[in-house]
Order: sequence, then C-alpha cells, then structure tokens
Amino acid sequence: MTGSPDRKDLFAPCHAVILAGGSGTRLWPMSRTLLPKQLLSLDGGQTLLKRTVSRALEAFDPGHVWVVTNEEHVFEVRGQLREVNPALEKGALAEPMGRNTLPAILLALDKIVDQDPEALVAVFPSDHLIESNGGWLDTLADALPLARDGRLVTFGIKPTKPETGYGYIRKGEPLGPGAFDVRSFVEKPDAATAAAYLQSGEYYWNSGMFVFSAQAFLDAVRTLQPVFWDWWERRKEAPLGCGYAGLPDISVDYAVVEKMARQAMVEARFDWDDLGNWEAIYRMGHKDQGGNAVQGDVLAQGCRDNLLISQGGKLACVGLEDMIVVQTRDATLVCPRSESQKVKDLVTALKDEGSQLVNAHVTVRRPWGSYTVLEGGPHYKIKRIEVPAGGKLSLQMHHHRSEHWVVVSGTALVQVNDKEMLLTENQSIDIPKTATHRLSNPGKVPVEIIEIQTGPYLEEDDIVRFEDVYGRNKKPGCET
Repeated sequence: MTGSPDRKDLFAPCHAVILAGGSGTRLWPMSRTLLPKQLLSLDGGQTLLKRTVSRALEAFDPGHVWVVTNEEHVFEVRGQLREVNPALEKGALAEPMGRNTLPAILLALDKIVDQDPEALVAVFPSDHLIESNGGWLDTLADALPLARDGRLVTFGIKPTKPETGYGYIRKGEPLGPGAFDVRSFVEKPDAATAAAYLQSGEYYWNSGMFVFSAQAFLDAVRTLQPVFWDWWERRKEAPLGCGYAGLPDISVDYAVVEKMARQAMVEARFDWDDLGNWEAIYRMGHKDQGGNAVQGDVLAQGCRDNLLISQGGKLACVGLEDMIVVQTRDATLVCPRSESQKVKDLVTALKDEGSQLVNAHVTVRRPWGSYTVLEGGPHYKIKRIEVPAGGKLSLQMHHHRSEHWVVVSGTALVQVNDKEMLLTENQSIDIPKTATHRLSNPGKVPVEIIEIQTGPYLEEDDIVRFEDVYGRNKKPGCET
C-alpha cells in the first residue's frame, strides 16, 4: 500500500466492495454471459477486474477487499484474484443468482459487519477505467470524513461533453473543498438537456462509486426497503443466500442511494470512463496515423477513425470511416461508431432467436479447465477439452447424449459407472447415455482430449452432477 503513514491509518478501518456481476452486453461479441467485460482484457493488458482490485489494494488491506460476483463466474474471479494477491481469494463472494446491486452489497455487508459493525465501506464497479496518478486516493480520502458523519457519499465526475448515456448528480451547497451537498440525482437526459447540464456547471456524471458507514446504510435499508431488511434480519437463521430468488431485482441507486436523507458528493480527481460501449473502447485505444484503434491481426487500407479488433483470423478493411468492426472466432460486429449504444438491442435480438452466441465464446473456461467447440450440427458437437494437472470434472451423467473421448496428450483417469481406467495418447472410450462418468488428470502435465457428442439435445444444461469438488452440485446459497 502506498502513501504516508497518516494516509494508511486513514484507510485502515475501511472495506472495499467490488461489484463484478454485470454482463456487459454493449461490448458484444467480446463480452458474453459466461465471460463478461470485467473479466476481459480489452486492450491487451490486465483485465478490468485485476485493474480495479490492484487499485483497491493501494488503500485497503487484502482482508478488507470483497468481490461480489455470481455462481457462474466465481471460479474465474477467484483465479484472477489469486494472480493479483493470493490473500484476496477468500474475499470472492458468489450470488446464488443475479439480483442487481442492492442484494449484492448486502451479501458483502454480511461479512463486513461481522468483522466491524462500525466499518466504513466503499463500493466500486469492477468494469470502469480509472487513470488516477494518486487522484483516486485523494478523492477517497475526501469522502471518508463525510461518510463517517453518516452521509452516503458519491464520486461525481466533472462532465467534458453532453453525454446522454450517464446519470447525473446536481450539486448543492459546498461542504468543503471539492465536496458538496446533493441537490438531486437525475436520470439519463436527452441531448439538449445534457448540453444544458454541461453549460450550467452544476451537474456531474454519476460514477456509480459510493462510500458510506455500514450502520448508516443499513439504517436506510431498514427504513426504505423493508423487504430487504426482513431478509437481512433473518440471516442468522440461515445463510444470507437463502431467499435470494424471491428478492426484488433493484439497484442500490434506486433503492437507497437516491432516497437517503443525508447525501454528499465529492468531485473526482481522476480520469474516468465506464467503458460502457465500443465507442469508449475506441477512445481509450492507441491510434495509428489514420486515427484507427487496432487490435489483433488487422490490415487496414484507406481507413480513418475506426475501431478494428480481430480475435479470429485476418481482418481486412478498405476505405472504412468512423466504424466499429469486432471479429471473434464465431461472430463479427459491424456498426457505425455513432450507433455503438445500440449493440445492446442487437444482443436482445440474438437472445430472442435463442442464439448461444450471447452466452459463450468458442472457448469456455471452467473451474476444472476449459473446452473449445470445434464444430457442431443438429445432432453432433465436437469439443477439445483441456484439464490441467490435478483438475477433475464432476461425476455426472447425461439424459440425451452419448460421448466418445479420444486422448490427444497427457494421461486421463476416466470413470464410467463403477470402472476406472487410465488412458494415454490415442486411446479412446465411449460414454453411453445415462452412464455416470468423470474425467480427471492425475498427472503433472495437462490432459487434452477430443470429445464427440451425439444425440438429440447437446446443450450444457443436460448435466446431472452427483459429486463435484467445486460445489456445483449443491443448492446455491442454502447449504448447511
């Protein structure tokens, strides 16, 4: 942790809650349900989650950093946290299902108040880009005394343009240098209103970052959201995850932040972008002489001011201007930069079609390793499966498909019903429908197999788990 001894003492009793459960639909096709934008590297460097966590460690002890995600992402999140600091892994919390930001924050508060009922808590999204140069720590330091006084403090971003994609905060009376009372929170405006906000100098972008005392926040939940308070009060009778499915899907902004009696805003002393769409990725990218932001294997001739990304082979472009072209191994997005906000509508249309392109990439990471879909048709699918040393899939069976496994490299321990056997390169085995089976890697090098699935239904939800070392066969949230 950096800073003076006084600064360290200032932050010592504080906890950070990092929200990492979003889906990032506006950054399709790179961001998918199973691998959303916070878990991606969008510029070839660290993932957004790693950047957020590394920044948090400048102020917070690793034992005071909590990352809330969902069951589907928690193993990937834990892996990324380990790479930053192994002590962070125990702070990864999994929602039983997505229920927006208020219940996610309460999940973290359950852990925090057990340690310190009087704690100060800072909440940060995991998918924002912040260039701080020390300004982030200064802004956090500005917020702490206001939060200690019982105010909910937001970080306001001084607008640089009439942005219609952000909510706004209207500042009130000064509370100190760079700090203000909050007159009102304002929804995303139209272009004319946003221009008027910029001209007035009274409005700030709402960054979605908050600082508060745990007690003041919980008092507000008790007053403003009795359904959530009743759920919170019963948490000692059963794990807090119980009853999660019955909670309203509501954000902390609507439920608490905008309704609290005592609010404040501190002016951010850092550069910020929420990376909410491809236009934002273009802004942050390094530009060539033609103003193009390019990633991957791209050949651009006579092109100006484009975002051109390839993750799936050669992308060749001629004469494009002000366009977004993003190519992955299984999908390509082409749209004008001015239309980048509409990508979410495209994702909705794909969902309506039942397209799996919304959910997963060709390669899907799992807690036991990864699989890559090589080819598929109405009644077959071919995968390459890789299991690192010590990895073990669940003991499972399928109702609708049979499988044929061929070992490409490494040594695989295979269980089919009551039999176990070791298979090495070029050996194979058949897995009939309804047979219980498991693949493990007992060796010291990765195991790679080719899996051929056949049957009338080949989706991932045709898995019945009997045993799983990663706990995926348990009822989420209510384990005893």
